[in-house]
Amino acid sequence: YEEFGDERVRDTPISEATIAGAAVGAAMAGYRPVAEIMYIDFATLAMDQFVNQGAKNRYMFGGRTTVPMVLRTEGGAGRSIAAHHSQSLETWFVHVPGLFVVTPATPCDAKGLLKTSIRDDNPVLFIEHKMLYKTKGEVPDEEYLIELGRANVTHQGDHLTIVSYSRQALNALEAARRLDQEGIHAEVIDLRCLKPLDIDCVVESLRKTGRLLLVSEAYRNANVVCEIAMRVNELAFDYLDAPIRRLCGADVPIPMSPVLERAAIPGVDAIVAEARGLMA
Repeated sequence: YEEFGDERVRDTPISEATIAGAAVGAAMAGYRPVAEIMYIDFATLAMDQFVNQGAKNRYMFGGRTTVPMVLRTEGGAGRSIAAHHSQSLETWFVHVPGLFVVTPATPCDAKGLLKTSIRDDNPVLFIEHKMLYKTKGEVPDEEYLIELGRANVTHQGDHLTIVSYSRQALNALEAARRLDQEGIHAEVIDLRCLKPLDIDCVVESLRKTGRLLLVSEAYRNANVVCEIAMRVNELAFDYLDAPIRRLCGADVPIPMSPVLERAAIPGVDAIVAEARGLMA
């Protein structure tokens, strides 16, 4: 605000519907707004504006208008702030045509993906995991962009493939390092974007490994990883040497108790255990 003033930075009441609606209108009027909703749990209050208007208007106007907006929000559990502030609802939005969903795991990716999202002519939901805000990492000073829909292989391996995103991508990386010590070499793929989805990267990895473990913090039922598993069955079934496994959050409201919260979401130990089971 000190640098740009109130012409570019607007402080609003906490009304998610108003924030999203104003962003959609500004985008259609020629701006590139970046709107912020504090928690993805309350993006539900902006579903009409973001899903029914923002995601559809380019199509419904026959391409005569675009909706270049970014809706930044935070998701995920880990701070013991209970069920209303700890959900991972990215799957809801992946289901919507016309909407992109970005889920960075590192500071470098967050910057590059955010800059690309702002420049894209489609509405983007940019989800930052609340437990990653203190993450440190190298971030280039120079201009750089990261293409939406381009996954990143963060660890090489030839025994199994672990696919994840956001905070769980870092957990998967730590799990792979532990597995290395046991002689199990996992390839880790950080999707970075759930939509557009880089399924080609997953298929290419499976050519080498033949085994797939999908990890997500979101609820297990109808999780986005189910869609990934289905695409793998359609595109790469012949590469599979074992049934696909998924490790997801429990289908329960996220508890406030730290012990119960940890039990409700995947952790490094659980990923290691699933990987061992896949190799058995």
